[in-house]
Amino acid sequence: MENVALTLSRHSRFRDETRFICEAGAANPAAPDLTITVPAGLGKADHSRAVLQTLQDFDPDLVEYHQTLGCAADFARRLPGARHVLYRHTRIRPPRHLIDRMRYRGRLRGFDRLIFVSQAARTEFLTDYPGFDDRASVVCNPIDLACWRGDPAEREKLILFSGRAMAEKGLDAFCAALAVVLDRHRDWRGALMLGDWDQHGAWAAQHVETLSRFGDRIEVRRSAPLDVVRDVTRRAAIAVVPSRVAEAMGLTALEAHAAGAALISSGRGGLREASGLHALYVDPPEADALAQAMLRLVADHPGRIAMAQDAQAFVGRTHAPQTRADELDRLRTEMMAQRVARFSA
Repeated sequence: MENVALTLSRHSRFRDETRFICEAGAANPAAPDLTITVPAGLGKADHSRAVLQTLQDFDPDLVEYHQTLGCAADFARRLPGARHVLYRHTRIRPPRHLIDRMRYRGRLRGFDRLIFVSQAARTEFLTDYPGFDDRASVVCNPIDLACWRGDPAEREKLILFSGRAMAEKGLDAFCAALAVVLDRHRDWRGALMLGDWDQHGAWAAQHVETLSRFGDRIEVRRSAPLDVVRDVTRRAAIAVVPSRVAEAMGLTALEAHAAGAALISSGRGGLREASGLHALYVDPPEADALAQAMLRLVADHPGRIAMAQDAQAFVGRTHAPQTRADELDRLRTEMMAQRVARFSA
């Protein structure tokens, strides 16, 4: 999420007027000239107070809250002079019951605009909250091809899973399918980039362990930093996104395309908007079907390279940072015009 926000900012015409509020202490701040920090290590209540005070001191015309709804709704209520945008990078889960629906509806009313990262995510949200149709917009995730690009023709015989180590991401199905492929093709290897390991490792470890018999043919990285994920993705011939849930967009899919890997995807939610016609779709994304898709790409070397090349060109055109930043800037301009009209009335 931070990388998306930074990428959009770098290409925005409002870059020099934008400030990021974040905790102090980063070893390599991404945008030090645009950052206002609050002390690190504060408890939840003190952290919220520090962020709110920073916002009040800065006195912004427009505030974009990336992802978190609860505290953002509280800040929006306490800053009545600004325009407020909730920028959701993942799904807003359907309400479980009437009280849930009422609580979320009340929080969402505090925002002048809701931005979703795919049409699929917007459509799903409006199924549950149709009254927000006039506030719900879409700015799909950008991908900076210059940062990710690898040569699709120069790849290791490597099959990659990159995502959170959760059942809903299909990690168990991937591990079972990968074992089938590695048993048949002993010159191929697997790589697992497992996010949020601290939260999900207890469940994930048993599935990763099933691959231990392959020894050094399996590369496992737990909660790896972005630069490590990028390097491994550039080496992989095949990447797999076997998500069982409707993904809001599928940034992992965009990264795989940009890096030059051929992609197998469940296509659920916004994943089809990420890849268009340039992925091999498997739905439901369970082990047998995933294994067959992997074997198909392993066997078709020229087709695999052509598929990866076409996908890389597609994301370079369709998901270019400047295109997405321009879309976001138009929404910002529109909201600021509404703010001026409101105060002029």
